Amino acid sequence: MRQILLALVILVGLSGLALAETITTTVHGMVCAFCATGIEKTFRKQPEVATVKVDLPRKRVVITTKPGKTLSDAKIKEVVTYSGYKMGEIVRSK
Repeated sequence: MRQILLALVILVGLSGLALAETITTTVHGMVCAFCATGIEKTFRKQPEVATVKVDLPRKRVVITTKPGKTLSDAKIKEVVTYSGYKMGEIVRSK
């Protein structure tokens, strides 16, 4: 019985990983490490966000959501605008 429960817990955990979403957006006006750190910190405060990586030379932010969670385009734009920048396109992948 324990083995069955353990197998179910593992399967549920692994299936949840497949539901995480990767969101990439371009941020116009991000020109320095201070800018990148500010945006990264603001995105990390969002409860749906698992990881944030900022690519300063390409002016991109890559967000990975927690399993089963997502960020709406409106919320992403709100975070970028709140940080003082303009947002470019949003690309989503699973």
